[in-house]
Amino acid sequence: MNDFRNRPKDNYIQKADWQKLYILTEHWKSDLSFYKDDLRFLHHLIDKYFLWISKKENIDMMQNIEINLLKVDKKCSSLLARTNKHLHHLAELIEDPFKYDSHQFRTEHETLEDEFVQFLKDFRKNRKEVFTITEHIVAGEELVRQLNLVPK
Repeated sequence: MNDFRNRPKDNYIQKADWQKLYILTEHWKSDLSFYKDDLRFLHHLIDKYFLWISKKENIDMMQNIEINLLKVDKKCSSLLARTNKHLHHLAELIEDPFKYDSHQFRTEHETLEDEFVQFLKDFRKNRKEVFTITEHIVAGEELVRQLNLVPK
């Protein structure tokens, strides 16, 4: 999965018509909206368990995860805004194919896709870390066990 793409292989972006690129970009927008909601859930999960942490090393781990998650969240918001702008430009290109330089626009489309792919990798890595750390903390925190929040 090192080279994940949301489009067919080969030279698709350079050959596809504007409508097909618009549909592809709509999928990116939908995915980013979903990831934005998922990030909100991950923040909530961290906030929920942060209250029960008593060990210093667990607090440090959670703070590092939260910092990384905030970076991914910021990237998601940025990509979502850029994708919306890109969709607007694509709509203009559909109406008037000579509005922008076609080659430059397609290059920008590829760049946006590459950033989307990198975001997905970062998102998945952070999501896995949040669940792993949360599971570790819940299992290891005596305070949580004493309050019967986790079965013994």
